[in-house]
Amino acid sequence: MRLTFAGTPEFAAHILEGLIQSAHDLTGVLTQPQRKAGRGRQPRASPVKRMADRAKLPVLTPSRLSDRETLDILTQWKPDVLVVAAYGLIVPAVVLNLPHHGCVNVHASLLPRWRGAAPIERAIMAGDSETGVSIMLMDDGLDTGPVFGAAVCPIEPSDTGDSVSHKLEELGLASLLEVLTDIDRGRARPTAQDDSKATYAPKLKAGDALIHWERSAPEICRQVQALFSRMPAVGTLSGVRLRVLAAEIGNGAGDPGTLLEVDGQAITVACGQGSVRIRELQLSRGKGRPMSAQAALNGYPKLFRPGVRFDDAA
Repeated sequence: MRLTFAGTPEFAAHILEGLIQSAHDLTGVLTQPQRKAGRGRQPRASPVKRMADRAKLPVLTPSRLSDRETLDILTQWKPDVLVVAAYGLIVPAVVLNLPHHGCVNVHASLLPRWRGAAPIERAIMAGDSETGVSIMLMDDGLDTGPVFGAAVCPIEPSDTGDSVSHKLEELGLASLLEVLTDIDRGRARPTAQDDSKATYAPKLKAGDALIHWERSAPEICRQVQALFSRMPAVGTLSGVRLRVLAAEIGNGAGDPGTLLEVDGQAITVACGQGSVRIRELQLSRGKGRPMSAQAALNGYPKLFRPGVRFDDAA
């Protein structure tokens, strides 16, 4: 079939790579405009844009899909299916109705659970034991369309947002290719979602990264694991902003936010229930590089002392 693809991050780039290698004909790619990133805040093309450029595919980077020029080009591309994966922009009705077989979304959750922009991170933070990928026929709601099929993936205690994303990339691509074959052969039959079971995964905001030490140790560890690559969990210790990159449940208890123990392996902090051992972190001073707990203790011994308390989250 003739496919147009819409996506932005690494998750979507992997799906695009699989479609490039498939027998389908890719007519073009949609992705979000360049964003400033990195320490120098330089404009950077999305992973999907870089993948499409390597494959020499036509690429559009509109700020919205309803502008006349974008609609004209999409009409010229004549897609049988528009495949969407973590695109990040609203797909208006005029675009939903443009492809012959509609728009098919690769969504990183087991719909109707975790509809919305951050399903992987929300599933980990909520303590879900499993997640998955749903292949959905898009409608004008927020991930409310009927589902062609889903593949289940367990969430292991050691999983991070990145590791779950990588597993779902593989599942999503395999499931998508099966659904596209079914659509091409006229045997695809999507099933309506049960709206009464829906939960929502809103877009991550800066406040989601703030560590509230009054929470339980498992909650804080899941927050660290879910967010460490996209927007690491953060706290402020004696006025120094500290990103927590790796943590585990510790022993001991005390006043939430208080350093209980400092050793060569970890920095143990009391929580509302239990404690957390910080094993890797990044400080907003010096060169700001990720470092082990031991390196932090060696470089900043006065900062990390038992009895010192993290500032309240704000």
